[in-house]
Amino acid sequence: MLDLKFIRENPEAVRRGAQLKNYKVDLDKLLELDGQRRSLQQRLQDLTTEQNRATKEMGPLMGRLKGEKDPAKKAELETQIEALKARPVQIKQERAGLEEQIKLLDPQIEQIMLTIPLPPDEDVPVGKSAEDNVELKRVGDVRSFDFTPKTHLELGAALKLFDVERGVKLAGSRSYFLTGAGALLHQAVLRMAQDFMIHEQGFTPMSVPVLVREAAMRGTGFFPAGREQAYRVGETTETGDEERFLTGTGEVGLTAFHMDEVLDEATLPRKYVTVSTCFRREAGTYGKDTTGLYRIHQFDKVEQVVICRADKEESKRWHTKMLSFSEEMLARLKLPYRLLQCCTGDLGPKNASMIDVETWMPSRAGYGETHSASRLYDFQARRCNLRYKTTDGKMLFCHTLNNTVIASPRILIPILELYQNADGSVTVPEVLRPYMGGMERIGA
Repeated sequence: MLDLKFIRENPEAVRRGAQLKNYKVDLDKLLELDGQRRSLQQRLQDLTTEQNRATKEMGPLMGRLKGEKDPAKKAELETQIEALKARPVQIKQERAGLEEQIKLLDPQIEQIMLTIPLPPDEDVPVGKSAEDNVELKRVGDVRSFDFTPKTHLELGAALKLFDVERGVKLAGSRSYFLTGAGALLHQAVLRMAQDFMIHEQGFTPMSVPVLVREAAMRGTGFFPAGREQAYRVGETTETGDEERFLTGTGEVGLTAFHMDEVLDEATLPRKYVTVSTCFRREAGTYGKDTTGLYRIHQFDKVEQVVICRADKEESKRWHTKMLSFSEEMLARLKLPYRLLQCCTGDLGPKNASMIDVETWMPSRAGYGETHSASRLYDFQARRCNLRYKTTDGKMLFCHTLNNTVIASPRILIPILELYQNADGSVTVPEVLRPYMGGMERIGA
């Protein structure tokens, strides 16, 4: 959420930011409602001033009344005193009416505020969709095969690594079972990434809820935009903030962990990592990537979140550093990849900047997204009411960042396809072998 004062003072910048992200916002209506509320609040302040003044005037008038001998002047003073005595009742009634009007305005203002996206940073390329993303660099050599390579689906079936048919039978489209060495490979990837973040990078391990209330989804910026991607669960009688949803990323739990709290500046940055099961409806992708492990409803992800001071340069440094963790994972797996700077139209509502990592997948004859690193400044913190107290006593909203360390089983696609052998077997990447009981090869 943006600062309303910032919106009020920079309406054109906010309007342009929304246009660049392809979002329609009713900024004029927001400013109109805000103006009404400010007028009502000013009237409330005026009434408070009037009541204080009346209280101060009452004492001297009572003193003058006691000493006044002239009947006419005494009557005049009594009239003034009675008017002052009656005024608090009138003020109380008027205040109640004004507060009721403000109470009606607040949800209307909040509803529009929740739809206004964070303007993209100036260095983000302008574009309409992912087609306009800009490649930053490529790392690693794409493998050339001297035999006809199999797809991950073919390898999975032949080596009994996963079973899509039974997954679909049990849970519907985009579902699967991981079996045997496939399940071991999946767990090995997650363990490797988690150990790296905890033992080498000093992140605090967390186990987070994947079933959360509306407030957590709204606070982290996944609602209202993106609501169609979430699974709602729970009782049909639940409404409002009591409604519960399955999260599509561990970012929700990690970021909302300190919702409505005030942190001490000395404890920042907070560095959290979790491995959690994620759920996405993949609404709007009908007929796209319906087979295989690329676009599925349930997966596991090692996610990192950093909560730091309200300093844009510090946020940018963390963004770069967090991205390097993803790159290190791919370097250890010896997988070729590229970095893409997402354009304005592909950022989503909550990101000031986002860089995607795409890994080479032979079956796709190209790169496929496997990681995404985002900086959000204080956008989520305002919605979550997540603040910190500076050493000089100021209260500021934190900055938040998030990034995928690794997500599986999608990452299994390039691993299986790029490590396959002519005899149909798959070599286990060396870095994963300690997590698979020393297994060096799957299959023949």
